[in-house]
Amino acid sequence: MTVAYQPESYPHRFLPDQVELKRWDQIEPWYLRLLQRPIHSPAELEAWLEDQGELAAAVSQEGTERYIAMTCQTDDPAREAAYLEWVREIEPKLKPLQNALREKYLDNPYRAALPPQRYQVLDRQWENRRALYREANIPRETELAELEQKYQKTIGAMTVTFRGQEYTPAQMARFLEEPDRNTRQEAWTLVAHRRLQDRDLLDELFDRMIALRVAIASEAGFDRYTAFAYRQRERFDYGEAQTQAFRDAIERHVVPLAINLQQERRERLGLDSLRPWDLAVDPLGREPLRPFQTAAELAQKTQRIFAAIDPELGSQFAYLYDHQLLDLENRKGKAPGGYQTTLENDRLPFIFMNAVGVDGDLRTLLHEGGHAFHALACRGEPLAAYRDPPIEFCEVASMSMELLAARHLMEFYSPQDADRSRRQLLEGIVAILPWIATVDAFQHWVYDHPHHTREERQAAWVSLLNRFGGIVDWSGYEDAQAHSWHRQLHIFLYPFYYIEYGIAQLGALQVWQAARTNPAEAVAAYRRGLALGGSRPLPELFAAAGIRFDFSPATIAPLIDAIQAELASLAP
Repeated sequence: MTVAYQPESYPHRFLPDQVELKRWDQIEPWYLRLLQRPIHSPAELEAWLEDQGELAAAVSQEGTERYIAMTCQTDDPAREAAYLEWVREIEPKLKPLQNALREKYLDNPYRAALPPQRYQVLDRQWENRRALYREANIPRETELAELEQKYQKTIGAMTVTFRGQEYTPAQMARFLEEPDRNTRQEAWTLVAHRRLQDRDLLDELFDRMIALRVAIASEAGFDRYTAFAYRQRERFDYGEAQTQAFRDAIERHVVPLAINLQQERRERLGLDSLRPWDLAVDPLGREPLRPFQTAAELAQKTQRIFAAIDPELGSQFAYLYDHQLLDLENRKGKAPGGYQTTLENDRLPFIFMNAVGVDGDLRTLLHEGGHAFHALACRGEPLAAYRDPPIEFCEVASMSMELLAARHLMEFYSPQDADRSRRQLLEGIVAILPWIATVDAFQHWVYDHPHHTREERQAAWVSLLNRFGGIVDWSGYEDAQAHSWHRQLHIFLYPFYYIEYGIAQLGALQVWQAARTNPAEAVAAYRRGLALGGSRPLPELFAAAGIRFDFSPATIAPLIDAIQAELASLAP
């Protein structure tokens, strides 16, 4: 019998346990206390660091709770106002004090006496953040946050009327899996036209975002926003040359297989050309996979999958469900996409997604569940900064869980449908890697040509789709094709954050390969890596999980061969 998960509590040492940090007059005095505290020894410096992290976590949680509330219902004026108050009134005042705390640590004479192995990663991060910080950029960053919220509100407000009923774009995804081609085309076209209604607004938002980001980089002393963004994303262990090599390797080793799979799909569907609405339907005309009816069913069955992978993971997920740390179902007004965030003061994860009853929703919850397990694995780390792992490894945590769960899908499916779902997962990986390369290359083009016109931007996007996108025929829908990047929220909200998914996918595939021969040891190594949080450099985190931090052809080619072999073993 599995023992119920009982997370350890971490009472405050510096702050009162029930402290309120909602207003600036409640927040500022605590920062001033830390800034004014004398430090007389290495031990006092370490204690100060932990207290600084405690305050940072408590303040962060207030902002996170407002963000969660806003994204769960973007059309609620009170939630929007509370979030924007944080963005406009609190965050701009926080940044100078956060920088002052970093400087107090970095300039402290006792820092040299701290164990270098322990503080190597923190020192590197904070030295980098100090180098990038400019007080003059705070108003620009505030304006960016407001534009980003407007993007989410715009997307969250989108609906279409399909056959007499109102749906969100996410809910319309169901109809793209229908065997009837006319239904798929009608559904796809409705959503495409609805997105195009807001194209001018979204282009205007993006133009303003580009200008602000370029100005921020210039203020920090960078001639190119791209170089600034790499530093801001703390890409200490790879650079632009490696990401270029990644894209080239995807083009050489993955795109050919992706095209082969598209050609097989076209032939099985009996089509002359493969259209955008033909990519999600079962190629043999079978009814769509419908793994669940309700969000509760999705959560309960997914919990049993996690328990089959590792009993402790199952009990952890049950805790999240029982304590309302999940918001899974799609609804009008809800922000797009899915995410896992951490309530830093409680050291507990929260999962947000837009489930509509399709196979991809199961994949999303497995993915975000992997992120949640990462947060729980390192919650005992006393340094708050080390409870925030690098994104490239965070995504290993999530993508590995999708693959580890593939052996246990009978919770949702018959054996035959479980094989269909596994095939969709692997074919999806083959499809997503070129998409990642497309999005990454597009962002490099955008910021390397910051004064481009919208027409040039559209042409650059279409050129990249032609390079990485395969044989999909967009005839008659060229305008929708040229603006299809609008649906990738990372381009708007998180510039240059996307190749991390590709790097992590290669790590996750290595975990999957290990689990095919020794699942228990692969899961144990995976969890050992997660437990390190962000306390070690990226290559060491990969090594701790039993995988290599490498995204060259030497790694990519055999992994793609393994996928191809596995696909050959599964029924169509």
